[in-house]
Amino acid sequence: MVVTGPTASGKTGLSLEIAERFGGEIVNADSMQVYRYMDVGTAKPTLAERARVPHHVFDVVAPDANYSAGRYGLDARAAAADIHARGGLVVLVGGTGLYIRAFLEGMVSDGGADPEIRERLEREHAEATSDGDPGRLHRRLGEWDRKAAERIHPNDLRRTIRALEICMQSGRSASGVRAEHGFDDRPFRTLHLAIDPGRDALNERIDRRCQQMIDGGLLQELRRLREAGYGPDLRPMQAIGYRHINPVADGRDTLANALVAMQRDTRQFAKRQRTWLRKVEEAVWLDPADADAILQRVEAFTREEREEPEERAG
Repeated sequence: MVVTGPTASGKTGLSLEIAERFGGEIVNADSMQVYRYMDVGTAKPTLAERARVPHHVFDVVAPDANYSAGRYGLDARAAAADIHARGGLVVLVGGTGLYIRAFLEGMVSDGGADPEIRERLEREHAEATSDGDPGRLHRRLGEWDRKAAERIHPNDLRRTIRALEICMQSGRSASGVRAEHGFDDRPFRTLHLAIDPGRDALNERIDRRCQQMIDGGLLQELRRLREAGYGPDLRPMQAIGYRHINPVADGRDTLANALVAMQRDTRQFAKRQRTWLRKVEEAVWLDPADADAILQRVEAFTREEREEPEERAG
């Protein structure tokens, strides 16, 4: 089963209660919580919380590792297979839609990332930006693959480069490769819970969480990461929280300013997560305050699983 929702919606606490009550084990579906040493800024479950039930696909790689959704899908499915072999319930928890999709539906088999192509495209983008033309790669994508360019925002450099990579590797459009795949590798029967307390309540939760990160040592965590050689240009170090605290560590900003920016950008991120989730037709939207209703749905789902053991739950 899946427990997802926008950031700070209450997924961790709910998933722990579900796992404890129904014999489940938690599989991470947060793209930042796969990184070691990044605990405070990713709101990773505490050691005490992880001791309550088994947790999987946390702390998988160092912050400078190249970790893709495709690799995540393999890691998460391997963990799910082990849980199923023990007769347990898989509780997939997180707010990264692409990771959840990789687990549930599989990923495009396109040969993986090509470091040489990616480096060439990144270098070209840097040169185009310095020439005052930051949209050059996105325009090229529009020439090669109009559908992909319409789907990808012009400022989303990572996805633009990935689509161009697929075009250059396969000699075909990225949208064509993805359409052929169809995302139909679905071996799991799933209850998909989308947890959301409502916009106003969520904004309050977000503001509190950001404050808790500051109070809990986010600046100290970032300094330890940088002392260990993980620089501010790494992709994980550009995530919300870390990118706001980097200028503070350099003495170029204050914690008070960083907090306000973190809260604002986290609210915007939560809005994007909601937009993604609204496209998930099977998602059941629930308020985390309705614990009884949520647990009743889970109980009905697990009962159906016991009655139909040949269909394994995800």
